[in-house]
Amino acid sequence: MQKIGLALIAVLFLVLSSVVYTVNETQTAIKLRLGEIVSVEKVPGLKFKMPFVNNIVKFDHRIQTLDAPSERFLTGEKKNVIVDSYVKWRIEDAEQFYKSTGGNIARTNNRLAQIIKTGLKSEFSKRTIADVVSGERSEIMANIARLAKKDIAQFGIKIIDVRIKRIDLSQEVSNSVYRRMQAERQRVAKEFRSKGAEKAEIIKAAADKERTIILANAYRDSEKIRGEGDAVSANNYAKAYSKNSDFYVFYRSLESYKKSFSNQNNILVLNPNTEFFRYFNPQIK
Repeated sequence: MQKIGLALIAVLFLVLSSVVYTVNETQTAIKLRLGEIVSVEKVPGLKFKMPFVNNIVKFDHRIQTLDAPSERFLTGEKKNVIVDSYVKWRIEDAEQFYKSTGGNIARTNNRLAQIIKTGLKSEFSKRTIADVVSGERSEIMANIARLAKKDIAQFGIKIIDVRIKRIDLSQEVSNSVYRRMQAERQRVAKEFRSKGAEKAEIIKAAADKERTIILANAYRDSEKIRGEGDAVSANNYAKAYSKNSDFYVFYRSLESYKKSFSNQNNILVLNPNTEFFRYFNPQIK
């Protein structure tokens, strides 16, 4: 009896498990009867089905992310760029999604990737590198999202957002841009150096001119002051001489003796009767 009871419990559990299923808050379930859609369950909770007749397919109705592989596109100026992008989408109509894709997420991502690739190719072919890198990226993403929404309406999904993560130049384009930037910077640097050298010459010429003028004025003023000093000195000598000529002559002679005999090793060979020794020899008058 115990074994029979356990067997009955096991059979009851199998029956209940084949009759009851659950729908989580993040799921949408489709009930199928022999492959045909019977109902779509969006309200979470415990649900019932006919065993061996109904089967259940569940979908995650949260936002999905398609991280598209890097693709190479040509810009309007025939330059290659490598673009990384991603798409945010979710299931809007579970019944239509199942009918069009069989509920296969991978198949949906592949189809969506092709649509986004076509849109990017079209948008990039109309613009230059400068446009796609800086000025018109937001417009490109908005256009792709709008066009993609039309193409994926049959799949029962909704595009939430389309974003371009990164735009890289190909190696040959990067090298070309770098060489052009280098040449431009060298040209600007050469222009700055040329202007600097020109200004340096102007400043140097002005400084030389100012120096010449300052030196000329200084020499003029010094000569004028020297002349005035010599005039004052001569005038003073003349006044001193006129007051006492004998004393003046004597004073000047002493000055001459001092300069002549300033060094003990000085040797002078002179006639002692000359005018130079008149104050050493009283006989000379």
